[in-house]
Amino acid sequence: MSSLKLQKDELELLASYEADEWKSARKIKEQKEQYRIYARATFNKDKRVNIRIASKDLIDLQKRAIRDGIPYQTLIASVLHKYVNGVLREK
Repeated sequence: MSSLKLQKDELELLASYEADEWKSARKIKEQKEQYRIYARATFNKDKRVNIRIASKDLIDLQKRAIRDGIPYQTLIASVLHKYVNGVLREK
């Protein structure tokens, strides 16, 4: 056996695979094309928005973006996209 140390999520994936719980994707070419269409629609940035926010909020967004390794404008756009699509909800 390998001496690799797996993280919890990796161990769960391995156990699932070994339990033969994985199924092959059907119609992979069609699915791939559909997701390509979704991605184009999601990332099509054709409008510009200017907003005013509190300095502290902007600084916090910039720090979070640095931790996530993305530009802060991308983070803001992602949060807004998730919110309008119901993925991100108010408490």
